[in-house]
Amino acid sequence: MAESLDLETPPPPAGAQPYRVLARKYRPQSFKALIGQDAMVQTLANAIKRDRIAHAFLLTGVRGVGKTSTARLIAKALNCVGPDGQGGPTIDPCGVCEPCRAIAEGRHIDVIEMDAASHTGIDDVREIIEASRYAAVSARYKIYIVDEVHMLSKAAFNGLLKTLEEPPAHVKFLFATTEVNKVPVTVLSRCQRFDLRRIPATLLADHFARVVEAEGARAEPEALALIARAAEGSARDGLSILDQAIAHADLAGGGVSADAVREMLGLSDRSAVRDLLGLVLAGDAPGALAALRRQYDLGVDPLGVIRALLEAVHGVTQIKVGAPDDMAQPAEERAAYRDWADKLSFPLLHRLWQLFLKGHEEVQRAALPIETAEMALLRAIHASTLPDPGELARRLAGGAMPAPAAAPVAPPAPPSPADRVPSEFAGVLALLDDLNKLELLVRLKRGASLVRYAPPEIVLSGARPLSTDTLTELAAVLREATGMPWKIAVADAPGAPTMFEAEQDAVQARHDAARAHPIVAAAFEAFPEAELIDPKPAKRSIT
Repeated sequence: MAESLDLETPPPPAGAQPYRVLARKYRPQSFKALIGQDAMVQTLANAIKRDRIAHAFLLTGVRGVGKTSTARLIAKALNCVGPDGQGGPTIDPCGVCEPCRAIAEGRHIDVIEMDAASHTGIDDVREIIEASRYAAVSARYKIYIVDEVHMLSKAAFNGLLKTLEEPPAHVKFLFATTEVNKVPVTVLSRCQRFDLRRIPATLLADHFARVVEAEGARAEPEALALIARAAEGSARDGLSILDQAIAHADLAGGGVSADAVREMLGLSDRSAVRDLLGLVLAGDAPGALAALRRQYDLGVDPLGVIRALLEAVHGVTQIKVGAPDDMAQPAEERAAYRDWADKLSFPLLHRLWQLFLKGHEEVQRAALPIETAEMALLRAIHASTLPDPGELARRLAGGAMPAPAAAPVAPPAPPSPADRVPSEFAGVLALLDDLNKLELLVRLKRGASLVRYAPPEIVLSGARPLSTDTLTELAAVLREATGMPWKIAVADAPGAPTMFEAEQDAVQARHDAARAHPIVAAAFEAFPEAELIDPKPAKRSIT
């Protein structure tokens, strides 16, 4: 038997526990600890109090907002029996009874968690269907938690439908997904849906401050605000970044500082971004390019610089429209934004936003990111020195200022239906155009040959017969528009040309007159294949 190799690894001390990352260690164990989802918690609390508990829940939202944690909390709430073992479903599970502890530790036999990403087929769903027929072993409800449910196959979804619609009374389904648009509508209609919101940065920063205190560490408020913004509404992402920041700070021998977080995340320094934006607005191209290169030499991603400029322009615009201050921003940043908001016009801010947004897209897919970022800055510098279109128009007009606005005039009283009676048949066709009765208008333009127009009577020639439906529809439209009954008759008499024919005759007359001009006649003699185009523009072509 071969000798075992001694790697001289010291045995772990008695009772030693492996390190748990903050995202797992501070996973909420009660609804009170679930941050940013007050509306959902209130709905669940009311449903439990009134015994209106749905048989299936669908939890959706971006990563890290608490979908799986909420599913486990619902499982606790439904199966909690209280410290004395006599309690019922509650929105405040005790956390000390056997069901609560077993669910928290992931070992309860009646709470089954399944990852749909690795169990996608109909066979996996068939196991759930078969097992759901049997009563819970020790809990009040048998609960199935299916994470990333959108990964199930079409056959698996179809197999689940009947059980999902009419499950046994002892079974509850809890689905979680980040891509609810991939879940079939037939499944969505059988579930009570909760859209978990992104957690606001202010709530995340407060939560991270409590975590830092519980860990016995120290962190600057600005550092926590940076982490909260980088988390983009995800508590799990933020705790992972905070975990890394605490480790980074420990190695440096101090607390978590804002500068250390910026360095760790590769974020552009916010004061450097403000300086860069100031250089762009001042039209200082050499200074702006040098400032961008300094950020690049420090390891900042050019895409991050353009993104930070977008955030700055957005922040200035927010202040200009009167939005409340973002208290997560440093005081000097808020002061700079207020100063720019007073000086910059809305057209310039919108132009800068579009230019930086286009630059962001270009840098994102560029083979030369830093060079592309420089070109985006130069484009923005050039645009920032141009006057806005209104100012440019005034300059072109010789510097004349626009005339002062006239005093507001009261709008005219709306005409009565009787005032809309057309004075001639052409006005009837114009009225149909205004009323958007285009199909009826086309039929009348091509087929209505007028014999007599004497409102409220119209006589059309029978030589160009129109259908009874057309005449009836015309009478109804005119009655509704003018408030008076109309009589549409057909006479056995010749009538005037239709409007379409009249228009064609007018065009031909203009062409004949144009061809008679000596210059046009000479042009046709030189170019026999030329075609004469009617120069008169039509307001609306309805043929």
